[in-house]
Amino acid sequence: QVRLVESGGGLVQAGGSLRLSCAASGSLFSINVMGWYRQAPGKQRELVALIDSSGSGSTNYADSVKGRFTISTISRDNAKNTVYLQMNSLKPEDTAVYYCNANAVRLAVNYNYWGQGTQVTVSS
Repeated sequence: QVRLVESGGGLVQAGGSLRLSCAASGSLFSINVMGWYRQAPGKQRELVALIDSSGSGSTNYADSVKGRFTISTISRDNAKNTVYLQMNSLKPEDTAVYYCNANAVRLAVNYNYWGQGTQVTVSS
């Protein structure tokens, strides 16, 4: 099992910055990708950024956040990992609930884990 706990959301003016954190604990050895998704009211959940957690550290971003958001991860030990999303030059359209996600593979079976979400509101 993997547990994800997000923090760092809040209210910010357009042009401002926020940093989201996602503390992951549990069976971290099985995680291969971690990421951030967001869901605005009345819209589907969408990918924001992904980072490979299996070794390469490669990243992938939605076009709408490229150049403004940065995903990174720090592994303190085999039982805890933290994924960050640094969000700069925020726009009102970035307003959404942001969810941390971890994809794990165990015995050739994919598992998807989600955090509880954290609200980000950008005022114009």
